[in-house]
Amino acid sequence: MAQKGVQLDRETFSCSICLDLLKDPVATPCGHSYCMKCIKAHWDGEDEKKIHSCPQCRQSFTPRPVLLKNTMLAALVEELKKTGLQAAPADHCYAGAEDVACDVCTGRKLRACKSCLTCFISYCDKHLQRHYNVAQLKKHKLVEPSKKLQENICSLHDEVMKMFCRTDQQCICYLWSVDEHKGHDTVSTAAERTERQRELEGSRENIQQRIQDREKEVKLLQQEVEAVNGSADKAVEDSEKMFTELIRLMEKRSSDVKQQVRSQQKREVSRVRELQEKLEQEMAELKRRDAELKLLSHTEDHNQFLLSYPSLSALSEPTHSSSINIPEPTTRSGFLKYSQEITLDPNTANTELLLSEGSRKATFMKQPQSSSHPDRFTAYAQVLSRESLTGRCYWEVEWRGGEVSVAVAYKNISRAGSGVECGFGLNDKSWTLECKQNSYSFFYNNINTPVSGPLSSRVGVYLDHRAGVLSFYSISETMTLLHRVQTTFTQPLHAGVRFYYPYGATAEFCKLK
Repeated sequence: MAQKGVQLDRETFSCSICLDLLKDPVATPCGHSYCMKCIKAHWDGEDEKKIHSCPQCRQSFTPRPVLLKNTMLAALVEELKKTGLQAAPADHCYAGAEDVACDVCTGRKLRACKSCLTCFISYCDKHLQRHYNVAQLKKHKLVEPSKKLQENICSLHDEVMKMFCRTDQQCICYLWSVDEHKGHDTVSTAAERTERQRELEGSRENIQQRIQDREKEVKLLQQEVEAVNGSADKAVEDSEKMFTELIRLMEKRSSDVKQQVRSQQKREVSRVRELQEKLEQEMAELKRRDAELKLLSHTEDHNQFLLSYPSLSALSEPTHSSSINIPEPTTRSGFLKYSQEITLDPNTANTELLLSEGSRKATFMKQPQSSSHPDRFTAYAQVLSRESLTGRCYWEVEWRGGEVSVAVAYKNISRAGSGVECGFGLNDKSWTLECKQNSYSFFYNNINTPVSGPLSSRVGVYLDHRAGVLSFYSISETMTLLHRVQTTFTQPLHAGVRFYYPYGATAEFCKLK
């Protein structure tokens, strides 16, 4: 009884986030207690939404509550530690969604280690001990944990089904044998099992004989393959002699073409670098002029402002960017030539995301959908594609409800935690277009750039990895450019989506014809 009380204390004074004993305990306005460090980290991840919630009851607080250490609770935990209180049992001792739970445990159930075919109950290690110690229970048949124990009980009469009706080919209880199945060919389930076991052994013998026959056939086919390979090797040897001279001639022609291409490359690179140098000089001049104008804008002397303004406002002629060649289609049919099928990687998906439609669709769900994985995003509701994207690629995303970000990111973006190094658009390893019901915003390296354009539930994304071009389009009856990025990509990219709120929002990577 004392041990049961200690177990209660372990759960009562444990943090539901880290599952360890409370450290610097604080209480939220809804009355739940957490480690100060744990709840602060949780709320740091919600700062962007400006709505902070309790991880247990989901009650929301605005603004973010100021938390103070509960000194009385902290002192109580320290006293309990001195009396032998330890951390709560590890999570792996408890039954998960895929495990068979102990039917005897109360509260949070432990994982069952055996099921009894006599009691029709599943037991954890602790509650199974009576079956090893009590003489009458030692006769019970224990099997590996099963979720199908109740299938042995007749749903109509609540009796164990120990008979088998051969007429209707189903397990039945005794009451059925004298009622609905009266006059049928019935035997005990043990007798039927013996008969079926003989049939099973016969089937296995037949299968094993067929396996031996197929092994002989495979050996003959292997000999045939070796003969074909020998003949092919001879044909290849003869053809190599014939093509050697052709290759020599082609290599000479290749050398000539390569020389021409390199000469053209040298001219183009020189032209681009000259233009780049001009643009960089112009940017430096514009930044200097902007700083002077900013300083002038804060001048309180009106006369001084008017005297200085004419000389500062004049700008030199801009460098024409028409000579910058960015290969990009001009029509939707042109983009569709580079369409890329995108599927989402379930190993990267946050546990609140449910993947469907062949892993092309993600749904933001309130209940966790999957277990832990080292590639998974732990704090942000986001997911990356399986496909590595290089060259020219185009895809479209259909989004519904709340706020959804359409993104690309390097594969080595951080996954664990709620820091900016993990969130799409909050670092220098990801670029994202945030789609709301009434506006767009572009994020890169945690810098927000407002985007204007027609609102649509479908967004097109065009990537020219080599040219460093990333463009986002609003797709409806027309195709409108929303935002274009010109940069240098240093690694292959992966497509992705991120959800903010509310639950139920979806994003689907469309199949493009």
